[in-house]
Amino acid sequence: MADNDWKKRLGVVFSTNPDFAYEEEAEEEVKTLEPARQNLIVSIDRKGRAGKQVTLVSGFVGSSDDLADLGRTLKVKCGVGGSAKDGEITIQGDFRDRVVAILKDMGYRAKRGN
Repeated sequence: MADNDWKKRLGVVFSTNPDFAYEEEAEEEVKTLEPARQNLIVSIDRKGRAGKQVTLVSGFVGSSDDLADLGRTLKVKCGVGGSAKDGEITIQGDFRDRVVAILKDMGYRAKRGN
């Protein structure tokens, strides 16, 4: 059944070759850089959030699992909610100074953006 998953093949032109076998391109998982080599920028954002402030941590290079772990750690230490997706960590509220201090304690190179 897994060989016949048509949703993965959307946009592929039909082949009349009976020996044709469709192969998916495997996405390479990005290796997570060590904390001392990460350049993280901590900024604040209000756009598209009805005026509410959120703290954004951008510049993380690594796997989505490691990004989620770092986001979970920051949310717990700040005591607020947030999310970690698309290479950015979102923390609800203005916690720029606290997040920079936490990241530096963890060994990351972090600086405050705007």
